Amino acid sequence: MAKILLVDDEPDIRYLTRRMLEKVGHSVVEAENGEMALRTLQKEDKPDLILLDVRMPGLNGWEVCRRIKSDDKTKSIPVVMFTVRTSEEDMQKSVDYGAEAHINKPFDKDELLKLVEKMLRRNAEK
Repeated sequence: MAKILLVDDEPDIRYLTRRMLEKVGHSVVEAENGEMALRTLQKEDKPDLILLDVRMPGLNGWEVCRRIKSDDKTKSIPVVMFTVRTSEEDMQKSVDYGAEAHINKPFDKDELLKLVEKMLRRNAEK
């Protein structure tokens, strides 16, 4: 299955999401903030997908996404913004910074898994 980088400052969210993704066969690498996510992308094999929270201490998710999408080594990795920021403006901001999708927290388990599979399929077809 796929390797997913999960970036969220909330340990409970990371735990529950990781368990959900691992249950369907994905491997998950966690980062608790934006700086750690960027370092992980430089050290680890490239993930197939990134789930990225917006509201984190230090670098926010939008800035992390912008940096991911401006780096030739990582720009092709699909990014799903994973956030409590639910306004139309926030969703548009996610797109403006380069994210391929935006899912709201709290999320429905089936909705998240469907979106992950859709993003992985779309990326495999490129």
